[in-house]
Amino acid sequence: MDRYPPIADHGLIGDLQTAALVSAQGVINWFPAPRFDSPSVFAALLDHDRGGYFRFAPDDTDSVCRQLYYPDTAVLVTRFMSPDGVGEVLDCMPPDQVLTPTDRHALLRVVRSVRGTVRFTLECRPRFDYARATHELELGPEVAVFRAPAQTGYLQATFPLERDGVDVRGEVTLNAGESAGAVFTVCEPDGEQPAPFSVEQLTTRVFAVGDFWQNWLRGSRYNGRWSEMVNRSAITLKLLTYGPTGAPVAAATMGLPEQIGGERNWDYRYSWVRDGALSVRALLDLGFVDEAASFTRWLGDRMHDRADSPGERLQIMYRVDGDPDIPEVILEHLEGYRGSSPVRAGNAAMDQLQLDIYGEALYALAEGQEVGVHAGYHAWKGLASTLDWLADSWDRPDEGIWETRGGRQNFTYSRVMCWVAFDRGLRLAQEYSRPADLARWTAARDAILEQVMDRGWSEKEQALVQHYDGDVMDASLLLIPRVRFLAAKSPGWLSTLDAVDRRLVSDSLVYRYDPKASPDGLRGSEGTFSLCTFLYVDALARAGRLPLARYAFEKMHTYANHVGLFAEEIGPSGEQLGNFPQAFTHLSLVMAATTLDDALNREQRR
Repeated sequence: MDRYPPIADHGLIGDLQTAALVSAQGVINWFPAPRFDSPSVFAALLDHDRGGYFRFAPDDTDSVCRQLYYPDTAVLVTRFMSPDGVGEVLDCMPPDQVLTPTDRHALLRVVRSVRGTVRFTLECRPRFDYARATHELELGPEVAVFRAPAQTGYLQATFPLERDGVDVRGEVTLNAGESAGAVFTVCEPDGEQPAPFSVEQLTTRVFAVGDFWQNWLRGSRYNGRWSEMVNRSAITLKLLTYGPTGAPVAAATMGLPEQIGGERNWDYRYSWVRDGALSVRALLDLGFVDEAASFTRWLGDRMHDRADSPGERLQIMYRVDGDPDIPEVILEHLEGYRGSSPVRAGNAAMDQLQLDIYGEALYALAEGQEVGVHAGYHAWKGLASTLDWLADSWDRPDEGIWETRGGRQNFTYSRVMCWVAFDRGLRLAQEYSRPADLARWTAARDAILEQVMDRGWSEKEQALVQHYDGDVMDASLLLIPRVRFLAAKSPGWLSTLDAVDRRLVSDSLVYRYDPKASPDGLRGSEGTFSLCTFLYVDALARAGRLPLARYAFEKMHTYANHVGLFAEEIGPSGEQLGNFPQAFTHLSLVMAATTLDDALNREQRR
């Protein structure tokens, strides 16, 4: 087993409350519970020796490994092929269909011999609370019980298990057509022991999970050119959404580096207003109305929480249950992925000032009107109060969309999205005849437009730039035509798009900005941002540059991993970097696919 397999060498499984990564060698090396943002139970991805893992795979080191998803599901198949036989591991988690928070979560693992004779070895080494908690092992005839102070883990298998210190191992040899299985269930300390099962019953549970996902995906109305990639992205976005509230997390993991050995190692297991807000349109385009409506309601609740606050009305990120408290701590006992430290849990960026979130919030609420998520009178009063407050508060330096730690600037994108906030607020007020200070909001909207075009424009670049005091390009501005701040084919926007292409694009891959030209307060470099590449495709398609848009989009597909997943970044050697998989990347893939499909279809009809 590789000490640290490449970030991309994993598939994702989940149950709509938490998720796990399974390596292409059959190792679960990341699993927090009971929620995405909970402490880890398995975290070998962040420290091979201390983090803990759950391995179920053949011992044959000469096996060739292949990993894939059962079509249109979140059931992961890891196949091991050798001269002696072919074996498979099926991994999944039963999805939460009641949509109520629970402390109980199960990892289902079925192994089978497809051909020949295959010996599988199981090793289960949980390390609770980010490997900070010790546990005791109770090994009975049917179950191994791992008891830690705050959690209990139950491991059940259809074959004998043996003690290995405070951990467990076992072996099972299967002939062609035979199967075996194991289930690891984590719950509260006094949680009831799961019922015993046969391998047939376990296999039935696994296929029921597959049925759930295939039935859910039938709700998609996408029938475009790239259905396989779009469907995989849709399932990934669903896997990264906390079912009880509808809040998506930015990624399944924490601490995976943007540069191997560097310090850009963040915890992405929280719900960003920005990411979720932009997901509403994409979900609606795919036909997933319930998911779009759930997040819109969650967002409305967050705006209501601080409707009367004298300070900021929204925080940039929240826990999946809406809790705004996300303190950042350093887990100094973990060495980090391939020595990339520090390992951070929590996110100090929660306190950053990022004014763009108000535009994204109003953008989402306006899109939500399509599915009948209308603000009631009291909710509207809270929204209107927020816009009244923003009318006096938008003209301030902030940290910007990329959460840089190099000081506040007058970021152009933040101003653009403040314009969106007032623009969408005005539309809602007028369309639904809501009480509003229309004159004040109109004055603010127009003042922002004038300021951005005056101070955000660089004569040197002939483009809108990152902030008012420089000439640095920024890929976040690729959203300008989508939010209709400028028309997609207007001269000013086409000139800006040319400058992005000139300064940030490398063989169709896009950097978010140049950290050397615009210091962000952090050491090291970073790769191209997959999100930005898909935003580039979206902007190209809107500008009518269809051959280049299609080339960039289809080339980007070649950087997906073996099961169609993307991390945050693409490194200089084509490797995936950063937290994995990243929801915003898959969201932007869907956005780009639907925009490009529509543009190509219009072109064909001419």
